[in-house]
Amino acid sequence: MSLNRETFGLHLMVDGYGAKEELLRNREALENALHTIPTMMGMHTICEPVIVEVGPMNRKDPGGLSGFVLIAESHISFHTFPKRGFVTIDVYTCQNDLDTDQLVNEFTNIFGFTNKDVYIQNRGLNYPSNNIYP
Repeated sequence: MSLNRETFGLHLMVDGYGAKEELLRNREALENALHTIPTMMGMHTICEPVIVEVGPMNRKDPGGLSGFVLIAESHISFHTFPKRGFVTIDVYTCQNDLDTDQLVNEFTNIFGFTNKDVYIQNRGLNYPSNNIYP
């Protein structure tokens, strides 16, 4: 039996450099972002956002805030490194038509980074279009 296949979704990864230290430490603003971004992007939040402060762990990790929110479409997460002006962000969604430019601009405003690496990976390249089991 031949199955129809489609792409499952997108994984947007952003590494932001030169971010403003005060923005990387602003728990309230980052929690607000995790509340508003899903709705702005047509996603559906399925739990309250979580933000945890983590102290220094090793040479590469001088501590910062880590946050995530689960969405019906998957998740949004970030890890900040205020002493290094660095943030790493992941958005994984089953949406194939995510406006990644709008989202990257939003993250640039939220974290205030001046340089960035952006990676967009299609996920589930052979996702079955229909159920394969009853």
